[in-house]
Amino acid sequence: MFNGLFHIREPKNEPVLAYELGSAERRELEAELDRMLANPVEVPCIIDGKDVATGDLVELWQPHDLGHPLGHYHRGSAKEAEMAIAAANQAKVAWSEMDWSSRATVLLKAAELLAGKYRHTINAATMLNMSKTCHQAEVDSACELIDFWRFNPYFMTQVYDDQPISTEHVLNYMEHRPLEGFVFAISPFNFASIAGNLPTSPAVMGNAVVWKPASSAVLPAYYIMQILKEAGLPDGVINMVTGPGPVIGPPVLNHTDLGGVHFTGSTYVFSTIWLAIGSDIRKYISYPRIVGETGGKDFIFAHESADVDVLVTGLVRGSFEYQGQKCSASSRAYIPDTLWPQVKERMLDTVATIKVGHVTDFGNFMNAVIDASAFKTITEYIDFAKDDPDLDILCGGTYDDSEGYFIQPTVVETKDPRSKLMSEEIFGPVLTVYVYPHDEYEETMELCNTTSPYALTGAIFAQDRSAIVRATKALRNAAGNFYINDKPTGAVVGQQPFGGSRASGTNDKAGTWLNLERWVSPRSIKETYAPATDYRYPFMSKG
Repeated sequence: MFNGLFHIREPKNEPVLAYELGSAERRELEAELDRMLANPVEVPCIIDGKDVATGDLVELWQPHDLGHPLGHYHRGSAKEAEMAIAAANQAKVAWSEMDWSSRATVLLKAAELLAGKYRHTINAATMLNMSKTCHQAEVDSACELIDFWRFNPYFMTQVYDDQPISTEHVLNYMEHRPLEGFVFAISPFNFASIAGNLPTSPAVMGNAVVWKPASSAVLPAYYIMQILKEAGLPDGVINMVTGPGPVIGPPVLNHTDLGGVHFTGSTYVFSTIWLAIGSDIRKYISYPRIVGETGGKDFIFAHESADVDVLVTGLVRGSFEYQGQKCSASSRAYIPDTLWPQVKERMLDTVATIKVGHVTDFGNFMNAVIDASAFKTITEYIDFAKDDPDLDILCGGTYDDSEGYFIQPTVVETKDPRSKLMSEEIFGPVLTVYVYPHDEYEETMELCNTTSPYALTGAIFAQDRSAIVRATKALRNAAGNFYINDKPTGAVVGQQPFGGSRASGTNDKAGTWLNLERWVSPRSIKETYAPATDYRYPFMSKG
């Protein structure tokens, strides 16, 4: 036992490297990209700290270069899921009883390893396997994940510091125990930082985890596990099982020891998980905690006082960075008719300069969408727009999957504010614009609030302060992350805690103590210094 007060300094966000031409970081990243392309890997499941080869090999694709796989991964099955549960349950005993300071140091060391030794490795893997530009990889797989691993130990101290009031004769204190059972973490394809945070945030609170990364983003997950191993994470605390959700999910969700689910992905899958747990809730040793961040139909709303250049930059970056494959990406916009002619001209001129292609060409602003399924879904929306008389494709609308899953940035104007393209999540580089009468500001905000079932992110662009105040009030429940004169993407750990409600999830705010609170089960302890020795109370005296 360490007899001392262990303090974690308040973290600072990791600086974003620019990768400018001629910079050292650019040369090092390009060298790592070349090395990774020349050396295909074979990724196993990792259970109880051991590599588990299933023999069922699946190719690791580059979405932008389908002819050159990055290697293979071993697809897991129900057998590997059961092995992972057993390993987590066994490892949890010692891990949960370990001093919190020791658990914290694992993540703090992992952050330092990622900031230095592994920075270009994880960025290259994210670029190649997830089709991200160097900038999108840097802010995601490097900076945001480093921030999660530095801030979560700090936030943990805030949770543990939440203690009840004691009195003169009674000492009261609170123990923030890890959940009973194990936690099931299910991460998406689009953010390596989320992939790294979903299993480690429950783990730092003393839980053991079964982690299923997205099948289309296995390579960054593999390196995340390597970093955690080198940082000192004990075997079995996090167990990575690669494979399809319908195969891995059922044996894990049906296990009586399931203590919680940490999920980011589609609304449909999350609701299916919730139904599976709720359909027979009495079989579990305790009610599983269910934490999820799901879809979005995120908006940009412009008032007629908006700065046109600022608005256009927000529309382009918010809608088309990472091919619109962010749950926070703007995919619907409301522009007043008084501004629309200027906005339309400048936006179309700007979009025309966007280059789409391979991640190793640093001149590209966009790359490929993640896989054939995403390509099919997104292009079906584009084809729908081509056939609908209420929809007018202003630019883009073309696509090609002969070499990679490439879709050009597409802007659609709609006459119907409740059209399919204004209400349904597309998760691709398609922005739909509704031009509203400038004197119907309040009425159009109500349209924005009620058109989509989601409530993740949104932005208001205006210079008139009264317009900003009215939008902040009218759209209060339309977004869990609300931006004023900025794009609705790019939340930073510790600065903008992230999450939404309605069909967008449970709003448990990754990047703050609120999320960590979900992975503990508090126990109140009362210690009386002078216990009573007689059951009778003073009121019972006969005088």
